[in-house]
Amino acid sequence: MASHSETALLDWRARCKAKKQQQLDAIPKAWHIDPPPEHLFNVQHVPYACGLLNPRELEITDTTDVHVLLAKLAAAEWSSVEVTTAFYKRAIVAQQLTNCLTEIFVERALQRAQEVDDYLRTTGKAMGPLHGLPISLKDQFKIKGLETTMGYASWIGQVADSDSVLTQILYECGAVPFVRTNVCQTLNWGETFNHVFGRTTNPWNRYLTAGGSSGGEGALVAMKGSPLGIGTDIGGSVRIPSAFCGLYTLRPSYERLPYCGAVNSQEGQESISSVLGPMTNSISGVKLFVKAVIDSKPWEKDPLVVRKEWSEKEYTLSEHGGGKKLCFAVMWDNGLLKPHPPLWRAMRMCKKALEAAGHTVIDWQPYRMMEIFKNAESIYCADAGHDFREVCREAGEPVIQTMSPETNKHEFALDEPLVQSVLGPEQKMLTAWELWQLHKEKRALRKAQLDHWQATRDTTGTGRPVDAIISPAAPYVAPPHGLNNDYFYTTFCNAMDYTTSVVPVTFVDEELDRPALPHEFYNRHDKANYELYDPKLFHGAPVGLQVIGRTQEEEAVIAMTEILDKALKTYDTAERE
Repeated sequence: MASHSETALLDWRARCKAKKQQQLDAIPKAWHIDPPPEHLFNVQHVPYACGLLNPRELEITDTTDVHVLLAKLAAAEWSSVEVTTAFYKRAIVAQQLTNCLTEIFVERALQRAQEVDDYLRTTGKAMGPLHGLPISLKDQFKIKGLETTMGYASWIGQVADSDSVLTQILYECGAVPFVRTNVCQTLNWGETFNHVFGRTTNPWNRYLTAGGSSGGEGALVAMKGSPLGIGTDIGGSVRIPSAFCGLYTLRPSYERLPYCGAVNSQEGQESISSVLGPMTNSISGVKLFVKAVIDSKPWEKDPLVVRKEWSEKEYTLSEHGGGKKLCFAVMWDNGLLKPHPPLWRAMRMCKKALEAAGHTVIDWQPYRMMEIFKNAESIYCADAGHDFREVCREAGEPVIQTMSPETNKHEFALDEPLVQSVLGPEQKMLTAWELWQLHKEKRALRKAQLDHWQATRDTTGTGRPVDAIISPAAPYVAPPHGLNNDYFYTTFCNAMDYTTSVVPVTFVDEELDRPALPHEFYNRHDKANYELYDPKLFHGAPVGLQVIGRTQEEEAVIAMTEILDKALKTYDTAERE
């Protein structure tokens, strides 16, 4: 007779298998494609070759500028039903190639799209600022009547009896939520893998990770299977997938956008708040989404949202010289891990492009970074993993200990992430008083960092402190599965609550991005990171960078990202000519 533990083990595995089959059954049979060979790593061409999408559907899904999509939808040039159908087909192709989705609900989404079309036809008006636009949601945002498993076996079968506040606002703005996307178990990995749905891969190279925890969104949007996806970020979870997959995103400050009603891990931990952010193929999509949500007055539905309207004054950079002559600082290195050569080249490209556009670029001097890193990670680990273990225990599911695949594991997989080297392998559960001391220390570190930033006024030449910092989002581009072990380039911004975007800059080029000479390593992880770099392995992978602004500077960071994006494209055109 099987023991209780053996029965529980069989039960959670059976539940996951049944859920995965339910997902497969939700795909229309006519939308299945012949899978490419497993050794085909870059699958970006498959939507054009598989025969599922017709030329008009390819035209629709290749329209990456969200502003153009919305204009065509509002003018009834394209109907929401045909736009939603086109993106749904491409999303299903992306699912079959990268395993990026969780919930698939085709009929429900098309019914909603028809409602939006009927509204436009009968009233002559768009339903709202996001009229008819298909939007994908990370598997945290509840949709009434659908499950939200968030990658936990124990949450299979939990059907939402209400919408999250963000979902409510999207409906009011005329949007069409149409798929939900994969996450990592616990949400606390920079990669995407769970026992329920499996591993999400990067469409630019399936041997590499799509990042996490919003990796499902990253892979889906990168394959143009969604024009706009919504992820969340507590340590880099929208920025890491966006950088790894070649997307634009925004990590807003605490409580600027509505999180109420979404499920989460470690709920109640509010010193470093998780925030939501858009992930798109165009900077216009970032602005349109953020403005639409803020204009809906989310503070009337979510009591934690800051009562701050969209400021056109801030968007025109009134506190940054009107955007005429900005001073950016480049953080070439954070003092913990040196970035790989493609990231150095991308930062040099930004410097040259901005200077050619008339702006100033100086070096950023990292300040007290190890203290910030240790403080933030100590807060994250304050419960010593109790939350994760309890949720997994409900179904007998084991807590995932590594993102490395069981087979075809990369030879440089580290035995522990950098955080374990800093905090030690065993973290104890902190008392309330001990946690309060960390909060106190964090406030002091934020004040010290503010003073450090303010002091740059003496070196910018503008009479103002540095307007924004440009930095890597990770010390590497998308690494092989199981190797995204350092998150501090992004967590720094979460701990300091800096509004931060990601902008795609270039792609790895094995001829241009030759390995650097060995340097004096900061630690063994820095050495391992140096040894990991292989220009042939990473060739063709996207290279994205962060644009870091101040707290509650969403409008200004979006505007400065637009300036950088335009400068890069103008400079690239001039170089080619």
